[in-house]
Amino acid sequence: MEAYILDWLNLGVRWLHFVAGVAWIGTSLYFVMLDLSLTPPKKAADAARGVHGELWAVHGGGFYLSQKFLTGPRGEPLSENLHWSKWEAYTTWLSGMGLLALIYWYGAEAYLIDRSVMALSVPAAIAISAGSLVAGWLVYDALCRAVSNERALAALMFVLVVAASWGYSQVFGARAAYMHTGALIGTLMVWNVFFHIIPGQRRMVAAIRAGREPDPRPGIVGKQRSVHNTYFTLPVLFIMISGHYPMTYGHPHGWAILAVIMLAGALIRQYFVLRHVGRNVVALPAAAAALVLGLAVAIAPAPRGAPAAAGDAVPFAQVRPIIAARCAVCHADRPTFPGFQQPPGGLRLDAPEHIRAAAARIHQQTIATQAMPIGNLTKMTEEERALLGRWLAAGANVD
Repeated sequence: MEAYILDWLNLGVRWLHFVAGVAWIGTSLYFVMLDLSLTPPKKAADAARGVHGELWAVHGGGFYLSQKFLTGPRGEPLSENLHWSKWEAYTTWLSGMGLLALIYWYGAEAYLIDRSVMALSVPAAIAISAGSLVAGWLVYDALCRAVSNERALAALMFVLVVAASWGYSQVFGARAAYMHTGALIGTLMVWNVFFHIIPGQRRMVAAIRAGREPDPRPGIVGKQRSVHNTYFTLPVLFIMISGHYPMTYGHPHGWAILAVIMLAGALIRQYFVLRHVGRNVVALPAAAAALVLGLAVAIAPAPRGAPAAAGDAVPFAQVRPIIAARCAVCHADRPTFPGFQQPPGGLRLDAPEHIRAAAARIHQQTIATQAMPIGNLTKMTEEERALLGRWLAAGANVD
């Protein structure tokens, strides 16, 4: 019953995280487009009112006119009915932390700790998990305050995230390392909103309503952090789906693979940013595609080779006990491993026909990437992997 309740908690929090994330990132992308697409006001009266830029748009059967005031309207009070874009971000982060706690903290033995990487106790692993997010923010925030050159700062931010990804891979299991890199990026994004963007906007609103000229510095910082957030979006979205692709996180150099994909995501985001200002730099998505294609070629698994000779063939009877002990305790109609209510991913390995049908997946995840068993929970040995690999190379015969 405990596993069943946890499954529902996982589903509910994951659904909330997904919905809130769609709302937040959608809003963020829209406002970036809006801000970059503004043109000077057509009417002199609007310019006199303080309109800095405007955009006409059509959507849903209606026409919209968006106008931007840098420091509020002139000659009239600032509206009391202001929309604040913040709860989408906060809800995304809070639900994401809920997932981190449910999966990687409560289930630390299964999903966070991989003793072949580092033999951690559960409290130590959780402390590193939580502490690294705070430490990452402190380093990032200090860099933003200390480095005035935006290009140099962007390079340092990229190095920081890649270094964090590498560091996580030296401490946690492969999948947990990827998810923690995503959690770190998400934390930087949301804490940008919480500590800088929203407070700066509040100070600006208070100054305008008090009849004072707003201090421009909070706005400059808020703009900087908003720009950072827009380049973080595609990398963090990739990490959210990466758990379905062990060829990435399960690779021995998974952190480097993630670095290449994050760079490709940033190039694609830059393409759309430039599109909003009328520049169609197709070299950017082309470079991103070339990076991903080159990566796919570079990490392609070696072919299984020709079928083994008759004398070298491994009979199914020899590998079936390995699959039963190391794989089918989770991947079965009724899993016997604690914490599993259904077979992960719907994959069953409790019957010969299921094993034969899943041979390619077994090779990819157990031999090529060694991403399974997750965290090597069932303690599959290298000798067992080698035996299983020989059986697969011989054709995965279950007769």
